[in-house]
Amino acid sequence: MYIIGENIHIISEKVKVALKERDAKFFQELAEKQVAGGAQALDINLGPRKKDWEEVFPWMVETVEAVADVPLSFDSTNLLGIEAGLKKVTKAQPIINSTSAEPERLEKVPLLAKEYNTKLIALTMGSGGIPVAADERVTIALEQLIPRMLEIDYPMENLIIDPLVLTVSGCQEYCPELLEAVRTLQFAWDPPPAVSVGLSNVSNAVPHENRALINQVYCAMLMGVGLNMMIADPLDDDLKETIRIIEEGDDSTPVGKLYLKIAERVANMEEPTVDDVDLNDPKQVEIWKTVQVLQNKVIYADSYLQQ
Repeated sequence: MYIIGENIHIISEKVKVALKERDAKFFQELAEKQVAGGAQALDINLGPRKKDWEEVFPWMVETVEAVADVPLSFDSTNLLGIEAGLKKVTKAQPIINSTSAEPERLEKVPLLAKEYNTKLIALTMGSGGIPVAADERVTIALEQLIPRMLEIDYPMENLIIDPLVLTVSGCQEYCPELLEAVRTLQFAWDPPPAVSVGLSNVSNAVPHENRALINQVYCAMLMGVGLNMMIADPLDDDLKETIRIIEEGDDSTPVGKLYLKIAERVANMEEPTVDDVDLNDPKQVEIWKTVQVLQNKVIYADSYLQQ
């Protein structure tokens, strides 16, 4: 699994304070921890930075590249800020996160990616928002995103399609559709573009104590449909253990067997069933309840594990 570390994100209060104070040590330690935890790239989400973008994007690149050699993913709506950062990159091939099929973004962002030889994450979202159905998301990729890349002779090996994970809290009908979008996109073009998702989006607006389990179970389901790249938390040891279990086929524990069965069922276009679960094992029961939510079989509530 190729993990793009998500932890340098302006939504974090610690990141906000460190950015305001230009605390280079904070960002360098966070970058080093993520790389040590297995991140193969680092997402840098600084927000639009409308007032100080000309200074802050280059500063962040210089700060992080001083301690890390992995690719930097520029996650912002501010193209001028992204370009200012790209001009300072001296190490690995960077990533722009992201364009969408909205006309203005699709016109400008791929040209910037081509000019600076970056990889590009492209969201299956148009002017009308994010479609629910998997085939509609795939259609955006096939009829708008990929044709634009071909039009400007952008290398297909640098394109990464993101069919958009949304939260179980209010948007759980998207969860099974996302699985099918990921499955289909891997066969939608020749050669197919890479596919990535922002995993922890699935647990946005969910109480902290529930988030890790939801992320882990969804990860197992996504790996079942072939996902091998995601923006996620490389400091989450339980998530990394779930990934290891599935990648190595490790069925030496009851929970490991269950995660493998979930991934196998999803891979075979089958629904996981309660027959796969030891209902006397509280951990397996929690995983099973989470599967039902992610399958949109049971309506999500913050107290779903207690029900």
